[in-house]
Order: sequence, then structure tokens, then C-alpha cells
Amino acid sequence: MMPREKLAKYGTATLTDLELLLLVIGSGNKQVSARVTATQILKLLKEKGSEVTYRDLVGVKGMGVAKTSEMIALFELGRRYLIPADEPVIASTDDAVEQLKDLRSRRQECFAVLTLDGANRLISNEIIFQGTLDRSIVHPREIFARAIEDRAASIIVAHNHPSGNPRPSEEDIAVTKRIQEAGELLGIKVLEHIIVTKSDQWSI
Repeated sequence: MMPREKLAKYGTATLTDLELLLLVIGSGNKQVSARVTATQILKLLKEKGSEVTYRDLVGVKGMGVAKTSEMIALFELGRRYLIPADEPVIASTDDAVEQLKDLRSRRQECFAVLTLDGANRLISNEIIFQGTLDRSIVHPREIFARAIEDRAASIIVAHNHPSGNPRPSEEDIAVTKRIQEAGELLGIKVLEHIIVTKSDQWSI
């Protein structure tokens, strides 16, 4: 699905940084494709962030005076009027576990879902089940309802083992597979299933 169609159907949160840049850049030219130009700009943004200048952008192959001016103007409007997102980026299992502290001390098994946008920024963190984990209780419909509402690009699912043993059971693995299959049908990535205890964790 092209970025423009994805934006219209699912909203901005589902787009990656590269896809957002492709929307701003539009088409490329005979010398260089829009994707190559967007990739170079994304590299600049990761290196310099808000310090990217007109001179930086106009030096990127495929960026003329007009496109550079438009992009710099968009950046400045963002700085003036848009509030930066407060939510953290979940780039690793440790980042996700940091958001699951509440699960560690629970005496009963609980199942949580972290929904993420296209930049892996946390949208929501919600416990949706409480009780023994099995396929009849953990239904994909309930898991993905929140993800669809949040227009999430991906999710991380997690549950606790009050016993203190983080190793996944056969049931845990079966539930994970079922959730992944549902995610593939819906176009929402299931990045991982994390099991936490009071002092340990395990990523399926």
C-alpha cells in the first residue's frame, strides 16, 4: 500500500518516518528516486534532529530550492505550533519491560498490550485480561480492538508469571502464534510476546 493510501485509510500513526518523508517529497526525478532522497534526509534528521538547516537539505541529491524551502517551512511550523510527543520510543525488549513494571508484582496472571505507532512510539499500555492464560480467554478480537482504535502500526503483548519462572509454557507459545496470525491478517505487526516475573523476563 502506498503511503498516501495508507495515510487516508489508517492515519498518520501507522506511517514510518520514511513514508512520511516520501509524502512531503512527492516524486523523484531522472537522476534519483524519491526513496533515495527520503533515506538521505532521514539520515540527516537522525544525526542533527531539529538542527537540520536549509544548506543541509539543499545539498541532498533530488532536493531543489522549492522542495527544500517547503520542507524547512514545515519543520519551522512544527517547532512553533506542534507539541512534541511525551511518550517513549520502544526500541528494544528492555524498553518494553520498563513499561511493564505494574505486571511484575501482580499475584494473578495478567495480559497487557502495548500499542505503538509507525516510529515505535508508545501509544497506550493496557491490561486487558486477568486470570490463567489460555487460548479460550485470550481472544485476538480483544487484543486488536485497542490496536485498531489507536491506529497502531504494531503491538507488543505481555503477561506475568507469578510463580517466578519466566520460561514460556506450551500454552504461552500457542497463544503467541495465534496472536501473530491474527496480526498478519489485520496488517498489525506483533513484535514480541514478553513474559515477566518479579525479577526476570523472557521474550518469545
